[in-house]
Amino acid sequence: MFIDMHIHPDFYKPINIDEKLLEIRHKSMNIHLNGLASLDHVFNQMDCAGIDKLCLLGGDYTTTNGVAVVSNEEIARLVNLSPERFIGFASMDPNREDAEKELENAFKNLKLKGLKLNLSRLKMYPMDERLVPLYDLCLKYNKPVIFHSGVSLEPDCEMRFSKPLEFETLAQKYKDLRICLAHFGWPWVQDTAMLMLKFHNVYTDTALLYFDSAREFYKRVFTHDLAITWIDRSLRHQIMFGSNNPRFEQIRMAKALDELGLRESTLKLIKGDNALVFLGEKEVTPW
Repeated sequence: MFIDMHIHPDFYKPINIDEKLLEIRHKSMNIHLNGLASLDHVFNQMDCAGIDKLCLLGGDYTTTNGVAVVSNEEIARLVNLSPERFIGFASMDPNREDAEKELENAFKNLKLKGLKLNLSRLKMYPMDERLVPLYDLCLKYNKPVIFHSGVSLEPDCEMRFSKPLEFETLAQKYKDLRICLAHFGWPWVQDTAMLMLKFHNVYTDTALLYFDSAREFYKRVFTHDLAITWIDRSLRHQIMFGSNNPRFEQIRMAKALDELGLRESTLKLIKGDNALVFLGEKEVTPW
């Protein structure tokens, strides 16, 4: 099972009927020259990369945008179109008066598998009191949280809210909450690695390609900024594959991962087994 745990479906054709909302999505993602992707195109890309499932991430910034960029209902609609290929994650603007009610609805009724938060966009730190009720709901329903971490190419985002070390108190206080610091927290990848060593509930993903070559970027990060042996020995149970598509092209990223020289058993963990544990669908492998 090969799972891509970091997909933004903002430009999937089935949820893009309203041209005004599409323009909001272009501005929100800071992506402007792409077309809409039919599900046939999405599935073809997955097949070319050898990927079995995609984790689709919502984006709710209602109190600043006036509307969710990608609503929980839209994520659920996409999952229902292809439940064998899509996994859905909710998003929730904690400034909404109905935030707790709507997140509970996303878990109970829409059957979404976790929560995605971009604190750089929301401009709040991980232990902000407005976020605590959302964490409590995730614990109640055994749902993990994916946080944006590190640099953001989206407009009106501030990186200071999403530096990896800002999540240390959260990981310490909520030891039963599975959290993913997406993008390996790049450029603070060593800080992310340190948190993963200290807290087994901290995961990351490989959606950290911020320059034009997946092979070069992965080689730089995983053999220079970090040691490949750190990945292959100590961090192998806490890394998940993620592409950040449509910003980055998942076929090349999947190939670049294969070319790092990791053990097959480590690749199996990164490509799917760790995601299943993170999602609560598989027991933790003994370390």
